[in-house]
Amino acid sequence: MTKKDIHVVPHKDGWAVIKEGNQKARSVHRTQAEALVQGRDQAKRDKVELVTHGRDGRIRDSDCYGNDPNPPKDKVP
Repeated sequence: MTKKDIHVVPHKDGWAVIKEGNQKARSVHRTQAEALVQGRDQAKRDKVELVTHGRDGRIRDSDCYGNDPNPPKDKVP
């Protein structure tokens, strides 16, 4: 089974938290910051990546809360 990442994306009512592959939002929030809190909690529970999109829909950031196959060089022990 493939883990599906969590995305925070623009929504007509603010910002939505969506699990990859789904079209329906898990939750909708007034601000991106509120959506990020919810998305981060879900990504940590599912041990997947949290992908943050900007107003234009393009990816602007991502954070991995699972087993990252490509950790940053400055974070390797």
